[in-house]
Amino acid sequence: MILHTMLRVGNMARSVDFYTKVLGMNLLRTTERPEQKYLLAFVGFGKGNEDGQSEIELTYNYGVESYQMGDAYGHIAISVDDVYAACEKIKTSGGNVTRAAGPVAGGDTIIAFVTDPDGYKIELIQS
Repeated sequence: MILHTMLRVGNMARSVDFYTKVLGMNLLRTTERPEQKYLLAFVGFGKGNEDGQSEIELTYNYGVESYQMGDAYGHIAISVDDVYAACEKIKTSGGNVTRAAGPVAGGDTIIAFVTDPDGYKIELIQS
């Protein structure tokens, strides 16, 4: 079972707002470690690892507002019922749709891409 994927973020409040208000995830828990100078927030669609759902761990390191996006990073994929409707909701919530909803090149699967405030790509796949 995959427990979580960790992303470093430049502004925790902005990132939590994006994942909860724009993508509709739940804020599952937070951990602050002032002596170690970092803050964690775990988000996901379920109630947490106990329900078998994987999570995204957002990590804010004090004083670091941006990171170089590695060229090995691809994206996170999320299953949605209706990609077209999800994109409209994301746009009206202030999110950035970077690839409009439509069939994947050479196939029938409906996908779209959005980008979070730190530049991480998220693929929406119609289930």
